[in-house]
Amino acid sequence: MFKEIRNKYIRYITIFIFFTILFFCALQLNFLWLFGYSPSYTDIKFPSQRVGSELYTADGKLIGRYYKENRTPVNYNEISKNVLNALVATEDVRFYKHMGIDFRSVLSSSISTATGDKRGASTITQQLAKNLYRTRYNKSQGFIKYIPLVRVIVPKFKEWMTAVKLEFNYSKNDIITMYLNTVSFGNNAYGIKTAARVYYDKEALDLNVPEAALLVGMLKGTSYYNPLKNPDKALDRRNTALAQMQKYNYITAAELKSFENAPLNLKEGRVDEGSDGDSYLRAAVAKYLEKWCEDNGYSLYEDGLKIYTTIDSKLQKYAEEAVSEQMKILQKRFYNVWGNEDPWYDSEKKKVDYPNRAMHNLPIYALLQKKFANQPDSIDAYFNKKKKMRIFSWKGDRDTLFSTIDSIRYYGKILNTGMMTLDPFSGKIKVWIGGVDHKFFKYDHVNQSKRQAGSTFKPFAYLAALESGMSPCDTFTDKPVSIEYQENGKTEHWEPKNADWNITYREMSLRWAMAKSVNTITAQVTEKVGWDNVVKWAHECGIDSHLQSVPSVSLGPNDVSVYEMVKAYGTFLNDGVKTDPILVEKITDLDNNIIEEFKAKTKKVLSDEISWLMLYMFRGGMEEPGGTSQALWEWDLWKKNNQIGGKTGTSSDYVDAWYMGITKDLVTGVWVGCDERTAHFKNGETGEGSRTALPIFAKFMEKVYHDPNSGYTYGPFPKAKVKITRTINCPSPRIVEDTTATDSTAIDSLSIDLPETGDVQQAAPTTDVQKTEDKKTSEPVQSQQPATPVPLTRKEERELKRKQRQEEKDKKNNAQ
Repeated sequence: MFKEIRNKYIRYITIFIFFTILFFCALQLNFLWLFGYSPSYTDIKFPSQRVGSELYTADGKLIGRYYKENRTPVNYNEISKNVLNALVATEDVRFYKHMGIDFRSVLSSSISTATGDKRGASTITQQLAKNLYRTRYNKSQGFIKYIPLVRVIVPKFKEWMTAVKLEFNYSKNDIITMYLNTVSFGNNAYGIKTAARVYYDKEALDLNVPEAALLVGMLKGTSYYNPLKNPDKALDRRNTALAQMQKYNYITAAELKSFENAPLNLKEGRVDEGSDGDSYLRAAVAKYLEKWCEDNGYSLYEDGLKIYTTIDSKLQKYAEEAVSEQMKILQKRFYNVWGNEDPWYDSEKKKVDYPNRAMHNLPIYALLQKKFANQPDSIDAYFNKKKKMRIFSWKGDRDTLFSTIDSIRYYGKILNTGMMTLDPFSGKIKVWIGGVDHKFFKYDHVNQSKRQAGSTFKPFAYLAALESGMSPCDTFTDKPVSIEYQENGKTEHWEPKNADWNITYREMSLRWAMAKSVNTITAQVTEKVGWDNVVKWAHECGIDSHLQSVPSVSLGPNDVSVYEMVKAYGTFLNDGVKTDPILVEKITDLDNNIIEEFKAKTKKVLSDEISWLMLYMFRGGMEEPGGTSQALWEWDLWKKNNQIGGKTGTSSDYVDAWYMGITKDLVTGVWVGCDERTAHFKNGETGEGSRTALPIFAKFMEKVYHDPNSGYTYGPFPKAKVKITRTINCPSPRIVEDTTATDSTAIDSLSIDLPETGDVQQAAPTTDVQKTEDKKTSEPVQSQQPATPVPLTRKEERELKRKQRQEEKDKKNNAQ
């Protein structure tokens, strides 16, 4: 074929061109898998920049990012001209003249390299090709990667070929913008926008000449010229970039002299307020979207999604403040209670060697046993060796010298918490607090941790009672109870006791018994309706965890999560409709095109009447004598006829403390306790749910109500939508007693001598709230109750409670 060309020079040129074209075709097609991947036309037209996803609150506040490369792309008009000028002057002065390959620089570089002065010749477009398509990665090299020299030359040809493709498909402005969006500036800052924020805490458009020169100068070596690690070298490199800018007339000689003498003036910033680091919410959303990403072929870390959660930024802020305020108090209280004693005791009151057990459970312990067989002293020495570490404290992170055992002992005494707030009408989660500090405690106490629910589980027994046909006014007697049941073929007896060790032999309505959290009556109700039914209705309302169907099920011995409890309580507020909570509202791409919208799944599980009656029962915690929610009077929550329903809970030995609060708009669940279950308070005065978890709810709602822009206001629960056929008007006698020590199941199985019962000192007529409910219903049956001529008004009762609490505080302060 080539012999027909008689002129040998033309023939040789033709042969060279032919084989050059053949080579580049083989390169593009990856002939015989020799050359590896080369970008296709589609790859060129639709380049992927591995952009991280952004996490927003429902009201548009950026609260987190998911990324492998911390990058936020910008447009050409969002980049300072100083950056563009510095880049061209320093990296590719003929950028606007060549077609992707600067042959003049290639020739100059080849001559310099041959004489020993190694110099690069890559254009900005070639560097973009390398960054964007990773042409020098092993997977892009094929079998030639095993051939010396060839494995260096072939990737260079790929860069040339890709650079030319880019030049044919994009304008110069597009290419330089893509380059500045893809390049790394060190410190996990990818792209000029992120770099401007990290090093100067400003937008890329606002960078001045020295700042632009510093950032562009770093590109020669992001570690070597890092201004945070090597400020002197970074300064020299900046001045080199400034000299290049003056050489090519981007700045004057006078400006160069002025800029060279300027200091670095770094101002370390954050990518966006609250957008760096990890958090419970960020981790929860990642888990929430794990299956969605898998099913739809998206990556949270590379596909540049915008994820809008259901979280309300104001409510989240108020909740975090309430948690911080109360947990500081509780941690100090916990230290004061135990002093120099260890707090680890089991249910038999026997001391537990928690540090030793925790040490044995560490993965490193098994390795050390193999390494130091029969040398326990060497193992002990390892775990007792002091080293520098940073630890959590409520006064801020603290640097200290701790051994591994010291660390175990320290963190084994730290109280933690979980809190979630739900709008059950929409299913949107408004608040999510998984713990006190995600940096030190990764375990999420909203949906990962499951703990004994204590008395917060009792409402499911009373729900089962209402479903069986009972009314809030049906009565049971507070008396000793012995319930027979079968276990492993044997007949056993369960004898629950009240938390205050007292039996009153008083007849109480269901509403009053639930409000006072009376264990003996709850046990009787459970026996009458059947504990299987209690389990059934708990599951119907939204408890997903396995529940052991045992006589004591209503006292909360089963482990459940805060998430489940809030979902289940939300069913009562939402007219009996169980709503599966959602954490993400919608997902968009970088251009705000909606990819997916999320809606909560719902199911009607309770009738309108039953759900309204349950809210009426929950209000008893505030309205009934001795209701365990009455500590809420201490906060400014009672304007405009506001109503709050709720239930306290404390598990055995004061290990777990709960409060479940319901307003007309929201349901909130709060758990407080140590991650190590053998660590707990000593008594109800310090460790009851009403004294630990309840104040978090109270402080949170007070902040919400005080903010006129929160979107949530004081007000009563909605009126019943249907005719109420059950008896509800049964005012209870007012008893002057401590109302905060009756929510615990701490002694529900002890046999003890009963003290003498107290007398009824006061009685109250029907409250205004009860009268209002009477008007709303069709003349429910009236129950008769004894009355006395001297009633306590609501205001008098509230004042009495405050005085009692102040006296308790004074006694406590005097004792200390």
